[in-house]
Order: sequence, then structure tokens, then C-alpha cells
Amino acid sequence: MHARIGDEIVVRGTTAGVVAREGEVVGLHHPDGSPPYDVRWTDDGRVTLYFPGPDAHIQHLAASPQPPPSVPPDRPGK
Repeated sequence: MHARIGDEIVVRGTTAGVVAREGEVVGLHHPDGSPPYDVRWTDDGRVTLYFPGPDAHIQHLAASPQPPPSVPPDRPGK
């Protein structure tokens, strides 16, 4: 599982009666986007350190940053 800042974490319970939670990834602890994540939960607005389990998945909502297009250097006199 890998996330980016701005992605949504959705946690669905695996048994009946378990409440689902959703939150926004607001912090990463590893450059490759692997867990754990700092998540701001939509139900109470709190930010917690979250280690996702098998009942969680990531929805990539934020546009991934695109590298700038390569621009050839100016060549004087050509």
C-alpha cells in the first residue's frame, strides 16, 4: 500500500455493525509512500498516526505532481 498527501484512506469493517471511517492522508513518514500515515479523520477532524490493516484501502484523489517538461538549453547563434 502506498499513498500520497491528499489521498483518502477508507477503512471498512470486516464484520457487521462495524462503522466505516474515512480520512485524508496529511503526512507521510517514508518517501516511497508506505505506511504509517498521518491521517485527518472526517468523523472528528483529529489527526492520528495510522498503520492500515487489511480492511483499509487508498483512493488516490490528489493529482500526482508532474515533472516539468524538458526544455532544450538555448543555443546562442543557432
